[in-house]
Amino acid sequence: MAMIKVVNVVGARPNFMKMAPIIAAMRKRGGEIEQLLLHTGQHYDEAMSGSFFRDLGMGAPDINLETGSGSHAEQTARVMLAFEPVLIRRQPDWVVVVGDVNSTFACALVASKLGVKVAHVEAGLRSFDRTMPEEINRALTDRISDLLLTPSRDADENLLREGLEPRSIVRVGNVMIDTLHQQLERAKSSKILAALALEPRRYAVVTSHRPTNVDNQERLRNLFSALKEIVRHLPAVFPAHPRTQARMREFGVEPPEGVRVIDPLGYQDFLKLWSNSRMVMTDSGGLQEETTALGIPCLTLRENTERPITITQGTNHLVGSSGQRLTTVARRILNDEYTNEGRVPELWDGHAAERIIEALLNFDHGLTRRQHMVSAVSAMNAGAGVISSK
Repeated sequence: MAMIKVVNVVGARPNFMKMAPIIAAMRKRGGEIEQLLLHTGQHYDEAMSGSFFRDLGMGAPDINLETGSGSHAEQTARVMLAFEPVLIRRQPDWVVVVGDVNSTFACALVASKLGVKVAHVEAGLRSFDRTMPEEINRALTDRISDLLLTPSRDADENLLREGLEPRSIVRVGNVMIDTLHQQLERAKSSKILAALALEPRRYAVVTSHRPTNVDNQERLRNLFSALKEIVRHLPAVFPAHPRTQARMREFGVEPPEGVRVIDPLGYQDFLKLWSNSRMVMTDSGGLQEETTALGIPCLTLRENTERPITITQGTNHLVGSSGQRLTTVARRILNDEYTNEGRVPELWDGHAAERIIEALLNFDHGLTRRQHMVSAVSAMNAGAGVISSK
């Protein structure tokens, strides 16, 4: 089998956790895969990016496009303009993208237009909420990918309902859980609990970064109002995204006494922090999965989730933007009215990256899905007697 050339794309912190085990698995197959790590620079500062590469053992990116922030359109366009010459110069066989950030869709689109095969890790997740930019990125990336690597059965079913080819869908499990298993032991050496004077299971963790929550003054105030009730019984630590801290200053919103706002943490410190907590309150997608894997109650500050399996089989509770709902569920958790009997979903076993590599290596390297479609359309046109304008 000839060696395949792969460009692995990351753009934001959630991507790093998903890509780290894939890179490690590719290194083990060095005679079969030549890989390149490309960082678009969507998350670009040291706190949000640099420390994660070190903590996850990924090494520095081979290429950093340094595209930076901006509106969704600006960010997507910058990534596309910067990524195209890299692909033309490097000529890879595959571009591997993960998750649902702007970089994911931008790089997938450029690769697709240049005829480079695209593999989408975490394909098929759907919130069915088109007001979420991530939902648009997920759906469009799946449409133009040649290999759809799904984490769960419900993701497979979503793709089949959308009419995507069954043979392009490969269920590999949840690669985020690979990283979680690999880093748990290393995270034990973190001193974050001592630094914050915290005892295991005697505090909560809060995160919130989505624009629908933090850019909305009423929602941010509702969150802090609910936290005021919760921290009467359980103190909370809030590692706040720079965007969230900026909005707090802009709106003049102060966290209630008992909520400690700190700067973002590196992966291992943050893992040590939340995995020893009594509960997690978040609008993150990845944390819904990670808390399910470790049996930590999770209260999701969103109206919907693209990860319903974390509710049906895990420890996740959707509480939306209602402060009353948040405090009610938190109180029930503190009263042990909910049990952590959810079983870990199928294939969330720490070996998803290995299955991803096998799927790439065993892909039918004949016609891509895109070429199959062109051939099929040409055949139909010929059969229907379509007259060419040439």
